[in-house]
Amino acid sequence: MAQGRKSTGPGGLSPESVLIFAIIGVVALVVFSMWIALKVASAINGSRPAGNPFDAIVDLSKGNLEWSGAATGILVVEIVVLLGLVGGGWMFFRNRERSIGRVDRQAQLMSKRSEIYKLTREGAQEKANQLGAGHAGPGILIGRTVRDNLEVFGNWEDMHVDIWGPRTGKTTSRAVPAILDAPGCVVATSNKRDIVDATRGPRSEKGPLWVFDPQEVCEEPPNWWWNPLTYITDETKARELAEHFVASQRQVGAQTDAFFDAAGTDLLAGLLLAAAVAKRPITQVYSWLADQRNDEPERILRNTPGLQLSADALSGVINAPDKQRAGVYGTAQQSAQFLVNRKVTRWVIPNGPNDNRPQFNPHEFVRQGGTLYSLSKEGAGTAGPLVTALTVAVVEAAEQYARGCPMGRMPSPLVGVLDEAANVCRWKNLPDLYSHFGSRGIVLMTILQSWAQGQECWGDHGMQKLWGSANIRVYGGGAADSTFLESLSKMIGDYDISSSSVSYNEGKRGTSQQVQRHNIMEVSDLASMPPGRAVVFPSGIPATLVKTVPWFTRPDAGAVKASLAKYDPGAASSVPVSNNPWVASSTQAPPQRGPERPVWEQQSEGDNRGGW
Repeated sequence: MAQGRKSTGPGGLSPESVLIFAIIGVVALVVFSMWIALKVASAINGSRPAGNPFDAIVDLSKGNLEWSGAATGILVVEIVVLLGLVGGGWMFFRNRERSIGRVDRQAQLMSKRSEIYKLTREGAQEKANQLGAGHAGPGILIGRTVRDNLEVFGNWEDMHVDIWGPRTGKTTSRAVPAILDAPGCVVATSNKRDIVDATRGPRSEKGPLWVFDPQEVCEEPPNWWWNPLTYITDETKARELAEHFVASQRQVGAQTDAFFDAAGTDLLAGLLLAAAVAKRPITQVYSWLADQRNDEPERILRNTPGLQLSADALSGVINAPDKQRAGVYGTAQQSAQFLVNRKVTRWVIPNGPNDNRPQFNPHEFVRQGGTLYSLSKEGAGTAGPLVTALTVAVVEAAEQYARGCPMGRMPSPLVGVLDEAANVCRWKNLPDLYSHFGSRGIVLMTILQSWAQGQECWGDHGMQKLWGSANIRVYGGGAADSTFLESLSKMIGDYDISSSSVSYNEGKRGTSQQVQRHNIMEVSDLASMPPGRAVVFPSGIPATLVKTVPWFTRPDAGAVKASLAKYDPGAASSVPVSNNPWVASSTQAPPQRGPERPVWEQQSEGDNRGGW
């Protein structure tokens, strides 16, 4: 907890003592000014020089020293200069006080330079060298401290959780810079195209780009595809994939049934397993769900060595009483509803037997590098289940790869920017796995708009666990939840104000002191925090206030503007860049484009790493 101290009041001096000291100071200033005037005048006139200040005043009063007109002029100049200095100093400090906002003043009471060493460039680089990632730089830049203007970083094993309200600069100050600084693979999720348009130009120089856009968020054509069933290598993976689909489709506050929900997930897992074994497209799962008497998936599993128990589970559902069977199938069917959307499924099934589109392979991706953008919208027809499944597949492939690397870490850290995570990437188990990924060189940044978003996605306990598992917690302003802001205020800490008062009783003077404890930043300060400021809560370090570093203030801003000019449909605008940094100064219409194609060849259909 950060602590500070301020003092107010007259202290131990009486008003009479203060007045006496003030008079002595004024007299000393007058004497010193007159002495300087006499010294300068004597040097000009060649008269008798003045001695020390007090001797000069005594000689002047006895008539032994003459006060000349030159001395008067010099004294006037001294007074003018002194008044000018006093006035200028007062104006300077007055303007400085006005320019420093109320929030910035509190930065002096927060963490000190010595306390945040491991976040500085030097400290973070030392940690990167220890982790064998020194070539990747110090880490992800968070901002510059308001107190000392020091750059602060999250190192390559720190996990981030950000809470920024709408229109507070989370994309410009956190998401885009993190993607630009990533030394290796990048996985980014979002429900808007701005992240893709701003970074795909610079990132194309670091490897192939894949834009997964089933809902046409940025109107990307399906020039490649990914088979979600390649994720399934055994019964456990089938169950995990089914759980991702269920969690991503379930509405907030929806009523659940202990039996039918669990049975529906088991059924969906069994059908996914059967489709993976038979190398069928994932849409086959929905066809099986629509035909409750179809026992083909049971026969597929029964004819596969080692999967007889899974076949028995499917048989039990198919042969259950009509009402029970209908309830289980109906529950599973709702979780797979997104498979009906043809715009979505063209990204996850081949276009016939001669489809020449490259097939995305998460294991090749984490080894060869590149950038994956997964985009989806909220609401009906969302592709969120596939975005979640694809993100999980990549991160788990990276984890598997890291286990065989020196120190059990990826050679170049993978950076995952999960923007709008609670809406488009509802990863149910993320809070449980968060801290583990940092030890594998997988750095995730989960960005939310509010604490309530996280509660809706992972529950109150899950959100607490996610927040507690992060090493870098950033609040960028814009929140209106007083309970959440009050908890942040307590985390920032408090300071003491010492005040003194004077009382008189029967002619005797007495003093008393009071100490009042105040929060360094009140709830109102956090709620009204101005743009360009963020509070960082690192693990084991007092909170610190930072100035954000938007991408348009970085040295590589030109590359981002060029990327926007090329890919953003609104880039052909006459609005000057200085007024809108998201729009590059270009009058040419954006060219037609397609996604950068990866360098490796398409896998054969149904390729299953470690599969059947």
